[in-house]
Amino acid sequence: MTNPAHPGRMLFVNIPVADLERGKAFFADLGFGFNPNFTDETAACMLVGEHAFVMLLSREKFAKLPMADPTTHTLGLYCFSVSSRDEVDAVSAAALAAGGSEADGAEDYGFMYSRSFFDLDGHGWQVMWMDPAAAEQGPEAFAASMQDADAPA
Repeated sequence: MTNPAHPGRMLFVNIPVADLERGKAFFADLGFGFNPNFTDETAACMLVGEHAFVMLLSREKFAKLPMADPTTHTLGLYCFSVSSRDEVDAVSAAALAAGGSEADGAEDYGFMYSRSFFDLDGHGWQVMWMDPAAAEQGPEAFAASMQDADAPA
């Protein structure tokens, strides 16, 4: 790839679910929508970002090799961002109310705030907010700029 970050690139993450309708309902409760053009009785295309999607696939459609159980083996941690710290807490609360379970407590780094939960199938998810300036500058440069701003004149 000569230009790995080209503007038209899309990301599709595929994960197996035991019950597709139950999985769709869980993520709909968290505020996600689905593209009906790529959703049928074996798969659901969950919209995560402008060019990022999670495909919820029935285990039969997903399985090409034996599958590990996500409740006993870490397969991945799927992370998505939201627009505020309050939204991190709201989405996490919605996940727990919809039947998910908390993975660990809140992590607060000042410039970044996150919470983690397990979905109905045991997949690990993290919802996070990052200060836009930290995302643009990088955490170290952002921290330095904050220290400069706090320095007495």
